[in-house]
Amino acid sequence: MLQAIVDGNGLPIAGRTESASLAEVTLIEGTLECLWVSGYPNRLLGDKARYSDPLDRAFSEGYGTEMIAPNRSNRIRQTQDGRPLRRYKRRWKVKRHFACPHNFRPLVVRWEYHAENFTALFNLGCALILLRQI
Repeated sequence: MLQAIVDGNGLPIAGRTESASLAEVTLIEGTLECLWVSGYPNRLLGDKARYSDPLDRAFSEGYGTEMIAPNRSNRIRQTQDGRPLRRYKRRWKVKRHFACPHNFRPLVVRWEYHAENFTALFNLGCALILLRQI
């Protein structure tokens, strides 16, 4: 599974590969530790699968990062109001980033058997995306 954090322009600032069998909530903090730039982001946008109260508290206290994600449909007490969720509408920039590495055929097909080689290909793809913007 590819995990990435992108900035407001859709350029990758962190990324890592992980087993697809793990829950997505448990992978976010590890991805945040793999930042390629200095400093933590002010806000993180995520989908419903990435929102949990313990993760929200850990991000706000430990990293100073606000987690913006819509509530799950079965949640009784709503914690996200409409104002931060307006930023959630710009999540298409994140989706656009994940369309770019899929232009590299070895990432789509996963030709590499070893995880280290696949991670290196993912990092190379992200580096090529960054170099195209220069």
